[in-house]
Amino acid sequence: MTLIQSPAWKALSSHFDESKQQHMLDLFAADPKRFDKFSIQHGNLLLDYSKNRITEKTMPLLMSLARQCNVESWRDQLFSGEKINATEGRSVLHVALRNRSNSPIMSDGEDVMPAVNAELDKMRGFSERVRSGEWKGLSGKAITDIVNIGIGGSDLGPDMVCSALKPYASDALNVHFVSSVDAMQISQTLSQLDVETTLFIIASKTFTTQETLTNANTARAWFLEQASTTEADIAKHFVAVSTNTDAVSAFGIDTDNMFRFWDWVGGRYSLWSAVGLSIILYIGMDNYEQLLAGAHDMDQHFKTAELEQNIPVIMAMLGVWYTNFFEAESQAILPYDHNLNLLPMYLEQADMESNGKSVKRDGSAVSYSTGPIVWGAEGINGQHAFYQLLHQGTRVIPADFIASVQSQTDNQHHADILASNFLAQTEALMRGRSLEETQAVLDGLDISKEEAEMRLPHMYFEGNQPTNSIVMDKLTPYNLGSIVAAYEHKIFVQGVIWDVNSYDQWGVELGKQLAKNVLQEIESGEDKFEHDSSTNGLLSWFRQHR
Repeated sequence: MTLIQSPAWKALSSHFDESKQQHMLDLFAADPKRFDKFSIQHGNLLLDYSKNRITEKTMPLLMSLARQCNVESWRDQLFSGEKINATEGRSVLHVALRNRSNSPIMSDGEDVMPAVNAELDKMRGFSERVRSGEWKGLSGKAITDIVNIGIGGSDLGPDMVCSALKPYASDALNVHFVSSVDAMQISQTLSQLDVETTLFIIASKTFTTQETLTNANTARAWFLEQASTTEADIAKHFVAVSTNTDAVSAFGIDTDNMFRFWDWVGGRYSLWSAVGLSIILYIGMDNYEQLLAGAHDMDQHFKTAELEQNIPVIMAMLGVWYTNFFEAESQAILPYDHNLNLLPMYLEQADMESNGKSVKRDGSAVSYSTGPIVWGAEGINGQHAFYQLLHQGTRVIPADFIASVQSQTDNQHHADILASNFLAQTEALMRGRSLEETQAVLDGLDISKEEAEMRLPHMYFEGNQPTNSIVMDKLTPYNLGSIVAAYEHKIFVQGVIWDVNSYDQWGVELGKQLAKNVLQEIESGEDKFEHDSSTNGLLSWFRQHR
């Protein structure tokens, strides 16, 4: 029996047919306690999901689907270290990296926590030496700039967290992130730096990632081009996050300054691992441990709460409701906090690399939609860019609005304007504006009847666009950890429902393999591999203009 033939799915289909035309404005009018019924608070986080196209029948049916798909069992397998990443034969234990209770977590019959704690202790010791100025560069000066060279999870997560938690950063340290193999990024970054006070972190599990190693070697060459530097000085200015001791040593990095992580840490979950070293250097180990603690708190909530009161499960099942029944193709992430401006990009990877799959765990093709297109931007800027489509477009686009009540600044007026827009946009998307209300607005304008009639359909808003509001008291390390972990578990639950492996990413491999072939042809000027006519034409054009 397939998912779409199952009893829980069929019950949801019948309910959808009965309720799909209902307008949320009518649902709110019929139930003054709708917010109380469809909101949940955990710690410092509030999830208001009342502005969704759901009734009191919808959520029990969605939870019935979750139970039919054994979400609770899969959740237990995740936390117990079973190898749920079947295609790679790996456990999925990023939860161990932030296990502040220090209770045993097993992988292959071994408790991973002693190794995790040892690496955390090593990072604390190193970061405190750098932040205090005890760690000296080649000329005896303290480090002022940290450059993280990585790509994917080794870049997006640390960059997002450092941006989000800038108010907690050291005034004495700047942090830079280099990921693109386009030489412009590394060149622009290096042009700002003093070789005597810069520390490079090379983040690559295998120490073979093409983009990362290309940038690392460019940074190494720049370093050695300076008149004051020697090969021996590399050890004072380069450290590694990797598992490849030989390659790290060959690069010139002291392996005592190599920080490791494990194959049960997926790239898009690696900010919780030694890949978070740039975060630790920037905001300090105490704040990083608060980040871990917030994530651990959400882990425990996800692990123990009943599905009906479980924030990640609620978010996940609402996403299934829109993706599979309303045929929504995308999900918008709209933070109303400038420091969270990189969160949409981070969640793009977390979600689309996880659930962008077209085959089930058994290798058979899916017959339903899986991962949505995740996109977004800082909300206050989006209002003047793409919100037109949200308000009056033809697509159902569920959106998560994220805000913090307390500003990181003392400018209350700015904070109040930001909050008013956050609240107003979710209300406007829900309620819309009827033809009668629009006509009343037009009647109040000094325009002719003919012009009013012309404008009327263009100023009408249907509304009924679904949103979640995720609100925290303040953007702290702890709260950020909770939010990121909630999204991670939401993605996992949706993968369970769709019966896909959320923890492999074979789709990224083919392009990498072909790029190696094409690179040989670009640099040699010789045709060595077969291509289609388009690729051949483009390759020829690149050669001619190289």
